[in-house]
Amino acid sequence: MIKHKSSMPSLQKEYMNYQQKPLVFDSLILQHESNIPQQFIWPDNEKPSSEKVKELAVHVVDLGGFLSGQSSCSAKETSKVVGEACKKHGFFLVTNHGVNVSLIEDAHRYMNLFFDLPLSEKQRAQRKAGESCGYASSFTGRFSSKLPWKETLSFQFSPENNSSNMVKDYFENTMGKEYIRLGKVYQEYCNAMNTLSLQIMELLGMSLGVSQSHFKELFEDNDSIMRLNYYPRCQKPDLTLGTGPHCDPTSLTILHQDSVGGLEVFIENEWRSIAPKQNAFIVNIGDTFMALSNGRYKSCLHRAVVNNVSHRKSLAFFLCPKKDKVVSPPDELVDENNPRIYPDFTWSTFLEFTQKHYRADMNTLQAFTHWIQQKNI
Repeated sequence: MIKHKSSMPSLQKEYMNYQQKPLVFDSLILQHESNIPQQFIWPDNEKPSSEKVKELAVHVVDLGGFLSGQSSCSAKETSKVVGEACKKHGFFLVTNHGVNVSLIEDAHRYMNLFFDLPLSEKQRAQRKAGESCGYASSFTGRFSSKLPWKETLSFQFSPENNSSNMVKDYFENTMGKEYIRLGKVYQEYCNAMNTLSLQIMELLGMSLGVSQSHFKELFEDNDSIMRLNYYPRCQKPDLTLGTGPHCDPTSLTILHQDSVGGLEVFIENEWRSIAPKQNAFIVNIGDTFMALSNGRYKSCLHRAVVNNVSHRKSLAFFLCPKKDKVVSPPDELVDENNPRIYPDFTWSTFLEFTQKHYRADMNTLQAFTHWIQQKNI
C-alpha cells in the first residue's frame, strides 16, 4: 500500500529553498545518461514496480447516441455509465466523441516539433515562479527532490469572445511568428476540448440527479489550462517517475495518450495501468468537481511512469471554472444525510494554493479545506 504524507510541512523547505545552482533538466542529454541525478530518485515506497502492473478495466462511455440527440434513453444510459465510473474511481474512456482525428494527430505531431527544440529555444516560454503556465523542464526551479522525469508546456484557454485567439496569440507573442502554426493547431484543439468537456458536464449533471444544464452553465465561462506532456526515455525508469502520485486539483481532465502508455491509477491498494486507445480520450474527475459533487464523485490518485525504450507524449486539457466563480455544490446534493463536506471557494484561491503553498498529492483538497478554515478563524 502506498504511504503518502501530506506535503504541507515540507513544501516551504523545498520551494526554492536550496542555495546550490539549480539543476538543469535537458532531456536531449539526460535521456542518454546511465545514471540519473539524485533529485530525480524517488523514495522506495513511491518507486514504480519492477513488475508489469495489471490493466484497469475502465468504463467506456460511447457518446455517439448522446451527441446525436435522437434518444433520451441513450442519454440516460450514457449518464448512468458515467456515474458508475465516477463513484468507483473517477476515470472513464469516451469514444465517438466527435473530435476530428486529424486534429488529434496534428496536436501530437506539433508536440514533437516543440519538445525536439534546443533547451534554450524552449526556455523562451519559461514558466515563472508561482505561475501555472509556461514551459517547465521538470520542476527544477521549484523543488529540490522527487523531481518528475518530464517536460511540459502549459497555456491558458478561455472560450470568451474576447479570448477567441488566446492560444494562438500566446504562441506568437511568447515564441515568435514562426510558431503561429502551432498556436492555430492548439487553439483549435482547445476549442474542441472545451466543447467536449461541456458535453461531459451535461452527463455529469444527469448522473448526479441535478438538471442536465446545471454544470454546463457553470463552466460555459471557464479559465482552463492546456498542457503538453513530454516524458523522455530514461535509463533508470525503476528509480523515478514521470509524474508523481497526485489527484488533479482541477475540475475535469481530458487526456489523450500516444501509443506508448504510462498512466497508472491507484485502485484498491494497488497501481493499475490504463492502456492507450487511439481514438478514445481518458477523462477523470478532479478535486474541484469532487467538491462540486459534495464528495459523491471521486478524484482518484494517479501517476505516470517512464521507460528506457522510447519517449511518451500526452495532451491534457484541464477544465477549470472561471477564476472568480464560487465553487459550491447544488442544493440537490446537500441534505441532512449528506451535509456539506467542503467550504465554498473560488478556483483562483485553490490554484494559488497549489502553486505557492502546496505540492499536489492525494490530500490536496483536504489540506486546502484546512488552510481555508484556518484563514477564516
